[in-house]
Amino acid sequence: MKTDDLVAPLSAGIGPVDFRVVGRRIALAVAAGAAISVAAILIGFGPRTGLSIAGACALLGVKIAFAAAVAGVAAVDLIRLSRPGGGSKPGALLVILPFLLIVALAVVSLGAAPASHWNRMVAGDAWLECLVSIPVIAVVPFALAMWAVRQAAPTDLRRAGAFAGLLAGGISALAYALHCTDDSLPFVAVWYGGTILFCTIAGAALGPRLLRW
Repeated sequence: MKTDDLVAPLSAGIGPVDFRVVGRRIALAVAAGAAISVAAILIGFGPRTGLSIAGACALLGVKIAFAAAVAGVAAVDLIRLSRPGGGSKPGALLVILPFLLIVALAVVSLGAAPASHWNRMVAGDAWLECLVSIPVIAVVPFALAMWAVRQAAPTDLRRAGAFAGLLAGGISALAYALHCTDDSLPFVAVWYGGTILFCTIAGAALGPRLLRW
């Protein structure tokens, strides 16, 4: 059989591909993961208190903005990575920009405080709860993100897994912020940022195994 004779029946009836399907699946995974994570935090831990304290709402907004920025960047790049060839490679600066900003704010905050307060500002009251809670809560959004990616055709499995972990960590940190009363920026930079990076590394390690065709 000639090549043209083989290609003709294989290509018969093929319609245009809707490139928005991947984005819709990722968006669905983000929405479901965020809803489940927020519900788990509010039901399991309860909403945060102390918002009547001066500046508390603004600091809560910073935590939410940081986590949302991480999740947003991760979601956009995960859509690209879910397609064959991975699309355009994520810009390193855009990915690390939220981390650079929160670290810069943390350094400014430490510089404006007496050195005797630094340990308290970094450790806070609930560093262990934060260290455990964010990765544990991230399991569900990570599973949903990996489900969405598996419906597509990723080829860079390690990078796709890493961005699924980054997305899940951002969603989980956002949900945890609704309970956490440690508003110190150094605390956010170390424990929120650190646990999100842990989720990213875990995703990179699991990606090749869970996303294998």
